[in-house]
Amino acid sequence: MPLPPIASPGRPLDRPAVERYARHVLLPQVGRTGQERLSAARVLVVGAGGLGSPALLYLAAAGVGTLGVVDADVVETSNLQRQVIHSDSDVGRLKTESAVEAVARVNPSVAVVRHDLRLDSSNALEVLRDYDVVLDGTDNFPTRYLLNDACVLLGKPHVWGSIYRFDGQVSVWWAEHGPCYRCVFPTPPPPGAVPSCAEGGVLGVLCATIGSVQATETLKLLLGIGEPLVGRLLVHDALAMTWDALTVRKDPGCPVCGESPTVTSLVDYDEFCGVAGPGDGAAADGPRVSAPELAVELGSDAPPLLVDVRGPDERAIASIPGAVAIHLDEFRDGSAFARDELAARGRRIVVMCKVGGRSAEATRLARAAGYTDVVNLDGGVLAWVREVDPTQPAY
Repeated sequence: MPLPPIASPGRPLDRPAVERYARHVLLPQVGRTGQERLSAARVLVVGAGGLGSPALLYLAAAGVGTLGVVDADVVETSNLQRQVIHSDSDVGRLKTESAVEAVARVNPSVAVVRHDLRLDSSNALEVLRDYDVVLDGTDNFPTRYLLNDACVLLGKPHVWGSIYRFDGQVSVWWAEHGPCYRCVFPTPPPPGAVPSCAEGGVLGVLCATIGSVQATETLKLLLGIGEPLVGRLLVHDALAMTWDALTVRKDPGCPVCGESPTVTSLVDYDEFCGVAGPGDGAAADGPRVSAPELAVELGSDAPPLLVDVRGPDERAIASIPGAVAIHLDEFRDGSAFARDELAARGRRIVVMCKVGGRSAEATRLARAAGYTDVVNLDGGVLAWVREVDPTQPAY
């Protein structure tokens, strides 16, 4: 059922505004009053990447008065395939910088507030507090759980989206009217169990599909129109071009929004999700070797066995000569340890992946299986490309 509008009407539309938003004003569900609501609304978009790009552009075009943008990353060439607010000239710049310029090109009357930071439990409540709706365009589990808990504590709706390869999901988590993210996903998956888009790839245009749905849901919440995705999880398969709406329900035992909540303040979400925090390195919990150190070892009289746990598509983009391909799944099911390459337990082993996360897991599993001299390549093949062999592409 429709929910009351979140945004209150702002100042009356002047003639230029009526001309710009005429197609909205013509809609009975929006009209002048609705457009005035949008002009007074404040929306926080977390992540100026694949999902944040289309969301920012369409929210700006719709006349949302203030857009906050949270992102601490810089634009990389590999972003340009899907993050349409950035261009070649933006590579190396903060994503928030190019986001501000992109929004200004679409609608110069929209105010943009930059938050050049990584959200964590020390700053999230302060950043989110002044916004009406939070649009989640993040790609990692710690930030998703952080945003959920912060929105529950602040009583704000959380418009969530997720993409991977050819699949997408969208929902609106709002504890006052339905389930929160933790009701449906109470515990994060083990680190490395769910590949990121950086590891598994993503169809670029899928970002536009899911991000525009998020923008639509945000406008509906601000205006109080239609049936928002509260209590529903929309699942999209781009290859089959299907949409499925799954009913999801509030969990009375939810630790954040349930009848007897135990999470009443923000926690350490990197620890909660079992991942290393920023600056700790992807393999902070195990032995590591740097790319330059590995280059020296590989050129020695007794080079280590280099094991690449990535799949063939990733290895085809960038690799280190001489690496043996043994997929991470083989370490997980134990079959890697029956491979002839690993038969000589006395030989030093260096494990690698893209940035060091998956190889850190393989390193732990190998040490648990009795391999004592096994280390992780810190920073993965991207560190090798950056520090040793810049002739290869980064991805």
